[in-house]
Amino acid sequence: MQALPKSRLLRFVEQAMHLARRAVARYSSKFSKRRYTLHQHIALLCLKVRKNTTYRTLLDELIEMPRIRSALDLEELPSPSTLCKAFNQLDMTVWRVLLNLSVALLPTNGVVGIDASGFDRSHASKHYTKRTKLTIQQLKVTLLVDTRANAILDLHVTTTRKHDSKIAPSLIKRNIGEVAILLGDKGYDDQKIRALAREENLRPLIKHREFSSLHKAWNARMDADLYGQRSQNETVNSRLKRKYGAFVRSRHWWKQFRELTIACFTHNIDRSL
Repeated sequence: MQALPKSRLLRFVEQAMHLARRAVARYSSKFSKRRYTLHQHIALLCLKVRKNTTYRTLLDELIEMPRIRSALDLEELPSPSTLCKAFNQLDMTVWRVLLNLSVALLPTNGVVGIDASGFDRSHASKHYTKRTKLTIQQLKVTLLVDTRANAILDLHVTTTRKHDSKIAPSLIKRNIGEVAILLGDKGYDDQKIRALAREENLRPLIKHREFSSLHKAWNARMDADLYGQRSQNETVNSRLKRKYGAFVRSRHWWKQFRELTIACFTHNIDRSL
């Protein structure tokens, strides 16, 4: 009998397991209970984000998914509390390594856009928050996106109203080798950013705030086709919210940062399929 083709979900799980094996050891320490591996935990956490669901619902669905369980080498399913504990214990450093590895799955061209978007810190409905006059502070998430295949190279998350021009330098410095042309809107119109880009031999294609006729002339001479690729950032931001949720489920800020990093990692794997 002919073998069934692999579903997109199965290929996603296999790729997540492959990258997890490259990023971390099998177990967290020699004192580990060794019931489940770190690789399984990583893949399950990514699967939860991809399906935009809860731990309990994910594990309930996995009961009816034998091929997925086989790809995860799971003879028995963990409890929701086990996955929750794994999420808390897997350090942000691990997820950043995984994000870097996932970029290699996609073709890049060095034309990179930078842009920020807001993510709600609660899943309360807009109607409810308006009716009860609640104020839900948003997370400001800045993404560095390669425009060729919408690969997310890096992200910066903050709970404050930090200005775009203060966030960009750290993202640029962390990804010097991946950026040839930097695309940004007027929020990134800052001489320090332009100077940093030129020091690192990057081409800053950033709109000027038009305070004079000279600024208008500079904007008019800008390569419109190349600058237009900056819209890919908005596409990626929209995709993250549409597929994985426009809010974070975690209550603590450090968990919220981690949750968004996993979403970016998941996005890159999804794009590679």
